[in-house]
Amino acid sequence: MIYLLDSNTLIEAKNRYYSMTVCPGYWAWILRSHSNGVVASIETVSDELKRGNDDLAAWVKQHDDLFLGVSDNATQLAFVQVATHVASLASQMKAGAVDEFLAGADPWLIAKAMTTPDCILVTHEQHNPQLKRKFSIPNVCEPFGVQCLNTFQVLGMTGASFGLLN
Repeated sequence: MIYLLDSNTLIEAKNRYYSMTVCPGYWAWILRSHSNGVVASIETVSDELKRGNDDLAAWVKQHDDLFLGVSDNATQLAFVQVATHVASLASQMKAGAVDEFLAGADPWLIAKAMTTPDCILVTHEQHNPQLKRKFSIPNVCEPFGVQCLNTFQVLGMTGASFGLLN
C-alpha cells in the first residue's frame, strides 16, 4: 500500500497539530515511511509548498525525493480522464470551479493515484456530493475508484506513534 499525500495534510500538520519543532516524530515518520515505499506525494504538491516562506517550504526543498513525477505517460493519460470528468460537471458548479481545480495539484494527485497500484490518497477534504462551489478531491476520486483517507486514519493504519522526548 502507498499513501499519496495532498498538500493540505502537510500544511495542516505543520500549522495545527504536528508542528515541526513540537512533534518532529511526525516528520520523521513521513521520511521513514517514504524510504519504506509507503508514503509519497507528487512534484506539483512540492511546487505548491515551495512557494511558501516557512519551515514547511524549507523541509520540502530538503526532501525532493519524497515527491513523485507526473510526466509519465500513464499519469498524463489519467490527468486527461480527470480533466474530462471535471469539465463534464462544469454546469453544476460555481463559475470558475473547473479552471481553479485544474490549475492546482489536485487533479495531478488524483491522476497519480489512479496509476499507482495499491494507492490511497490522503487528504483532509471531505466527500460531499452537494458541494457546488469547488471540486473536492474525494468527490472527484469516487468515479475513478480512488480511495481517500485522512492523516489520522493513515497514522492508525500504519501503527504510527510519537513518543515524548523530554
